[in-house]
Amino acid sequence: MDVTSKTSEVPDEPAVGAVTEKVWKAGRLEPMPIRKLPDAPPSIHILGPTVFLVALGVGMGESYMWPRLVLVFGPDIRWLFMVGVTLQAFVLLEMARYAMATGESIFFGAARIFKPLMWFFYVAAILIYMWPGHLSAGAAAFEEVSGIPWQASACVALVFVGVLFSLLSVIYNFLEKLLGLLIGFLVVGTSVIAALVGSWDDLAQTLTGMFAFGYFPDQALTQAWFPVVVGSIAFAGPSGMQQMWYTLQLRDSGAGMGAHIPKIRGLRSSGEAEAMPSRGFMFDTDDPAEMAKWKGWRKWVTFDALLLFWGITMLVTISFTVLAMSAARTNPDLPAIIQQDDSRSAALQAMSDAFASAGSPVLGSLFFGFIALIGLNATLGLFDSFSRGQADMTYYFVPGAKKFSMSRIYAGFLWGVIVFGILILLFGPADGPAGILDTLAFLSTFAMGAYCIVLLLVNNKLLPKPIRPGPVRNLIIGFGAVFYLGMLFYCLFRFGVAVG
Repeated sequence: MDVTSKTSEVPDEPAVGAVTEKVWKAGRLEPMPIRKLPDAPPSIHILGPTVFLVALGVGMGESYMWPRLVLVFGPDIRWLFMVGVTLQAFVLLEMARYAMATGESIFFGAARIFKPLMWFFYVAAILIYMWPGHLSAGAAAFEEVSGIPWQASACVALVFVGVLFSLLSVIYNFLEKLLGLLIGFLVVGTSVIAALVGSWDDLAQTLTGMFAFGYFPDQALTQAWFPVVVGSIAFAGPSGMQQMWYTLQLRDSGAGMGAHIPKIRGLRSSGEAEAMPSRGFMFDTDDPAEMAKWKGWRKWVTFDALLLFWGITMLVTISFTVLAMSAARTNPDLPAIIQQDDSRSAALQAMSDAFASAGSPVLGSLFFGFIALIGLNATLGLFDSFSRGQADMTYYFVPGAKKFSMSRIYAGFLWGVIVFGILILLFGPADGPAGILDTLAFLSTFAMGAYCIVLLLVNNKLLPKPIRPGPVRNLIIGFGAVFYLGMLFYCLFRFGVAVG
């Protein structure tokens, strides 16, 4: 949903010699000129930029990692998922606070605090997200349904995504609608299959397990499972840098002061792209009319966070948990299979077989179809988000980059990750060399703890006092930093591994 289709033009810069305009000084970079905040749309809506987070978040955590934990420890372990996804919802709201107030990404905000913070995320994104592991998982599931070798379908998908994004006039508008359609199909489809093969008792145990606070079996504290539990909590919803990229999708949707920033276009239309301003903008927080509009925007994004993000993520994982419990009832050996062969493919195959025996072979194929759909959602969302984030940091902070438009830099990163992905799919391990897998897992979770710290600094040091977060919000984000970093380093020093 393009929330500000009538206000997306970039305002003219003040003419030389004009009266000095009012600005907001934030951090060590250029001050932000004061501009009008556009009117907020109705808070209740169908689609919004949060659809990108849902596409990225509803992945292997919801379809595999948490059903696996339920099969091993029972449905009462799901209270930890409740904690993880609720924490992510608060992170979403705080990411949106800075992006909507300034039109800048959280990366720009990090640079205003301390530029090396921004460069850490720049390098981490390349190390973590260049590897096409998310795509290979979906392609492998598609092979189970179609018989087409997964390498072939994955390479075709990579080229298709690159061509599609290059031909689009405005990338955000199309992707929001497409991802909304695919996620809607995923939600309805998994719910229908869960209703067919599950029971009311499966659903009741799944729901009550969300509130079994404090349940933590002794086996979950072992070296084999504690890193897996910590990793699963961290990956409840979007993981790594996906929440940070959300600030760029907010900007391109025209949310808040993002209305004053041009949209990224496809390569074919890059010549039509408007010049990007050298920094974001701020609205007058001393003006009651502007503050009333700000409250409207906060209601709008809160609806996004609670219903579209928290609600859809929770609904999908409930469906997959019911499916897993019904599979275990049909095949009592399934928990033992997962513990003996802890590979993703073995667990997914066992679950598919159980679904087929519970209903018909069609259900088993549909299960792999949904896994393939998750891979497609992640591919579309990650490729756009990665290219968008790297283009933003490159344009503003790499010397000489402003000679190119933001849209062309975006296209460069997009096709760079596509070419690299094809080479890896054909000649190397899709998830990355075995020797750096632990490093990648560490960096992904470390980035989550780091962005909680960045959020606290950016929102409390760079924003005007009337729109800064309150003590409860700060406490929750602070808890996120302590949890992600504390549990990560505990796993590293106690068990010698990052997260599972």
